[in-house]
Amino acid sequence: MTQLASPPAPNEIEAFIGQVVTDLSAAFSGVLVNVGRKLGLYQAMAELGSCTSVALAEATGIRERYVREWLANQAAGGYVAYDPERQTYVLPRAQAMVLADDQSPIFMAPAFDVAASFWLDEDQIVQTFRSGEGLGWHAHNHRLFCGTESFFRTGYRAYLVSEWLPALDGVIERLTRGARVADIGCGHGASTIVMAQAFPESSFVGLDYHDASIATARQRAAEQGVTGNITFEVRSATEFDGENFDLVCFMDCLHDLGDPVGALAQCRKALKPDGKALLVEPYAGDRLEENLTPIGRMYYAASAMACTPNSLSQEVGLGLGAQAGEERLRKVAREAGFSNLRRAAQTPVNLILELTP
Repeated sequence: MTQLASPPAPNEIEAFIGQVVTDLSAAFSGVLVNVGRKLGLYQAMAELGSCTSVALAEATGIRERYVREWLANQAAGGYVAYDPERQTYVLPRAQAMVLADDQSPIFMAPAFDVAASFWLDEDQIVQTFRSGEGLGWHAHNHRLFCGTESFFRTGYRAYLVSEWLPALDGVIERLTRGARVADIGCGHGASTIVMAQAFPESSFVGLDYHDASIATARQRAAEQGVTGNITFEVRSATEFDGENFDLVCFMDCLHDLGDPVGALAQCRKALKPDGKALLVEPYAGDRLEENLTPIGRMYYAASAMACTPNSLSQEVGLGLGAQAGEERLRKVAREAGFSNLRRAAQTPVNLILELTP
């Protein structure tokens, strides 16, 4: 180890140790968030209001000793509030919207399943770094697929129909009358199903190279009674063909593709002359220093373990990464033959971009 010119000050060491302890605490506790969600502890607390560990144990059928320890951890992390005088716990409304209500526009609990999948795939990820080779989406633990579906579905339900599609010029009118729509890289079909439910006069096709995800997408559509105007096909983004589409969507997936330029070029060929492409991408600035934030940290982690390896596993292997930024995406779109890329909307976690031929 290189000898430092001068040792760090004690307060600098203490500060960084404190940061690492905070991160370790979050990493350990993330498992208990999954436990709480899967055992219904958060939902029960939302229904009970102020409660003791005994009351929560009785409501959920979980042994009280485990519930007591879980509650103490959640209180230490600020996920639940503790009243020391009454020795009761409560799940505040804000926390309930994030952790307990799966219909909430800010429901985030499933993201911890994504984190769990990365830990389970740690050996594969280490080997990928060593070899420099790629790691396809399909090769990850199945919890990545379900966690991603549930986490992204929250945003699609909250914003896709009410804000993102209306931000595209003339698209809502087309969808209401009846349009042809392709959803590339659809995964479990969360975004495709949301659109098909909202616009019954339009037809939707979801495409993904992962056959297991397409099988799940078909099951999800059937479970929700959305079958008349929706189909799913196993096909990669660059194999996508067809013509006269009014809208082609890439929902949180363009940066994962090995050949995003080729995929957008195929998309352009499939669009009507006045058709549009919708890109929903992770929010990012164009410079690294703009992304050195908690959200940027999360996205760079996902990018290093899933997005970039998936791209490098495919032909071309451009490796855009999850923090490509608007200007880099604009360059990709121009190389694919699109004349214009416009930021139509944004959220704290997403860029919503409109492409026109």
